[in-house]
Amino acid sequence: MAHLLKTLLILPLLLISSAQADESQQRAPSPEGARLYIISPADGETVSKMVTVKFGLQGMGVSPAGLDKAATGHHHLIIDGEKLPDLNKPLGNEVIHFGGGQTEKTIELTEGKHTLQLILGDYRHIPHNPPVISEKITIFVK
Repeated sequence: MAHLLKTLLILPLLLISSAQADESQQRAPSPEGARLYIISPADGETVSKMVTVKFGLQGMGVSPAGLDKAATGHHHLIIDGEKLPDLNKPLGNEVIHFGGGQTEKTIELTEGKHTLQLILGDYRHIPHNPPVISEKITIFVK
């Protein structure tokens, strides 16, 4: 009987903890029509090893990681990504994080063909719902 009583007292706490964990991983909404894109370099462009990538965003604002503000996020750059990361989890080492709210970055790439793609993350680095992702572009480094 004591065991059953203890289980009945603990069960609501477990359910609350589970709900809080689910809530903490929920994806923030993105406004309809939000668009993320790479301003430069252009798709198909030939660039030097040191290339400045400029990020563009319409329909949302840019804010640093850790700042919970509606309809905002910060940029993450995917270089030579074969596939998109899991959109239901915080973005990890498969991307370059720009948690300070940066809108451009000079990067060094090796010679050859490379792809670039942006994905916007909320204050927790989790992609929005629906996700705000740029088209993948291809550049050539000489």
